Amino acid sequence: MKRFCAFSIFLLSILHSTFSLAQPNTGDILASWVALDAPTGHEHWATDSLEASFPGWQRDRYGNLIKSVGQGSPHRVVACGLDSYAYSVSQITDDGYIRVHRIGTGSNHPLWDQAHEGQHLRILTESGPQVVVSGVANGHFAAQHADETALITQNDLWLDAGVDSAEEVAALGISLLNPILRDLPAWSYGDELAGPRAGARVSCAAVFAAAQAGLNGAQGSTSYVLSVQQVFGWTGMAAALRWLPHADNLILVGPGDTQASNRVLPTLAGNLGVVFTQRDIQSVRVITPQVSSPDALMERMKIGAANDLMATLVSAINSSAAAPAWIAAPAPAKVINNDPARFGAHSERTELMALEQRLDIFAELMGVPRHEGTVRQHVYDGLPAWAQERAQIDTIGNLTVEFGESAGEATVFIAHMDEVGWEITQIAADGTLSLRSLGGVVTTAWEGQPAVLQIDPGAESSSSSTPSYLRGVFLQRPNPDTKRPEAVRAWFGMNANALAAAGVRVGMGITMHKQGHHMGNYRYASRSMDDRVGVMSLLTAINEIDPTQVKNRMIYAWSVQEEGGLRGAGELAKRYGDSTRRVYSIDTFVSSHTPLESPHFALAPLGSGPVLRSIENASMATPYELKRNVEVADSMGIPYQIGHTQGGTDGTRFTFFGAPNAGLSWPGRYSHSPAEISDIRDIAGLIKLIKAMTLAPLELE
Repeated sequence: MKRFCAFSIFLLSILHSTFSLAQPNTGDILASWVALDAPTGHEHWATDSLEASFPGWQRDRYGNLIKSVGQGSPHRVVACGLDSYAYSVSQITDDGYIRVHRIGTGSNHPLWDQAHEGQHLRILTESGPQVVVSGVANGHFAAQHADETALITQNDLWLDAGVDSAEEVAALGISLLNPILRDLPAWSYGDELAGPRAGARVSCAAVFAAAQAGLNGAQGSTSYVLSVQQVFGWTGMAAALRWLPHADNLILVGPGDTQASNRVLPTLAGNLGVVFTQRDIQSVRVITPQVSSPDALMERMKIGAANDLMATLVSAINSSAAAPAWIAAPAPAKVINNDPARFGAHSERTELMALEQRLDIFAELMGVPRHEGTVRQHVYDGLPAWAQERAQIDTIGNLTVEFGESAGEATVFIAHMDEVGWEITQIAADGTLSLRSLGGVVTTAWEGQPAVLQIDPGAESSSSSTPSYLRGVFLQRPNPDTKRPEAVRAWFGMNANALAAAGVRVGMGITMHKQGHHMGNYRYASRSMDDRVGVMSLLTAINEIDPTQVKNRMIYAWSVQEEGGLRGAGELAKRYGDSTRRVYSIDTFVSSHTPLESPHFALAPLGSGPVLRSIENASMATPYELKRNVEVADSMGIPYQIGHTQGGTDGTRFTFFGAPNAGLSWPGRYSHSPAEISDIRDIAGLIKLIKAMTLAPLELE
């Protein structure tokens, strides 16, 4: 165990995030406003920190944040809408799932609800934000869901908090009516920023900057209002007029639209018109910023459009004034995560915590097929010294370590380093990237989401140097009428020439932004649990095994290009197949233990132990091999499950050489999506299984 402690320290010293920011640029500053937590009716999550960080702002009885400059008449009011589209907790089921409903009518974009399926979401509780995942049909079970073609609505969303009962949900502090938002970082790239209601938030950034600069007209006074509940029709702004001095003029800096606008109106329709008439407001100016994909999850806005908005606002207040500098918003409240108390009173609590820390590092690494170099380098660096001396990397990029007896048939353990994703097939002149999928991606969970492009350091992905990354977005259809897109494209805020200058070329890999999160007491969620759990588990096992005690020939392999073709395993089988006795695929067991699947097969509850994967689409553990595996697990007192699931594993390639394939697995939900979730206790059991099979005799008595 001492060797692996050093490995853990090494990994934890690595920069935890894929990206690091130097001094914030304009895009970063504006994106910080988009990232604020301010769900409709719960804007205090943002206004509390703004009020605390910037003296001079005051909150009225309705929750609006207000700052006044100057005195007397004329008095102008400049207002923006701070709130964002959100859901609230509408039901908590007996088995611990959370149902949701929109707060207000919400977004008009047809993919808004679908953009929240299979993703990480933030539930804002009294004690702080909790991250949950929204369930999605397992990617490996696509055949069962082929006839589900309707767009996802709010009524289709099931939230998974990583627990098994309503009581456990309550213990996390989650209760009815808690607001829910998509869990997204501040996101800027190229000459753009993107995120929910990006235009509305940049409008508030402009209003806030003007207030902080003390911008006022040539005469009189100006009151700046960061208003609440704009989603309900500017309710908060209208309420603010009750307590402010009489407003002669009103400037509304509104949400984004496909075209910028700057209009002076005599009044407004509906309830607002009644209020304005009653308060004798002389004129209303409505300023609207230009955005792309208005109301989409990743509504996009160019920095130039933001600067144009600021110039228009300044001119409307005082045409002779200079534009103020943009000011960054405070960071949102941190997620409640990795609290030791959340591992409960488990007898191996310390070990489980350390295990999750190692998993966290591997889960957040990028590595689509043919671009696994970073993952491979982490595996090699984490090997004990004796294994590093024996490690080999073949021409396709597989990493292997052979140990134990040098003669005789080998037992092969294999985990794959890649994850599902995309690669570039074409770069248009305007910079739009056409993509093809690598592996069985759940396309609905990628459309309209943040994108990350991996620029490998050399001509070949086998280079061990650190790659660089570009941020962007996966584009979405403007008028979809079916659930699944026929094609997925990406955009990084640059044209083809700029992309080429940045090193982008056809064949490079693209994934989605990801961050792993602790769930409930014992669960962990991140994209690429398939197969980063297997990679980390095999690495942990080799660090905890004394090679001098291994009596038979063993090969531990970390393969490449498993997704979409088992190519790395094919090369390993050519090399080792004729001398292999058996092969163990260390890969996920896709479980039907979700509210979206039928339990008639593949039912392996999370937290009930690792799985002896017995039958899959492409192969099976022959009965005598399954019996042997059961006997080994029983002899070591390791709890396990047995199951039949869909999908295939690397070991299939060895079966054609006469080596039976058996999976040593852990149960996982929501496969091939960003919401993949596993139980740390099952992973701990998996590591014990790997070690037990390594030390077991080649043939049992």
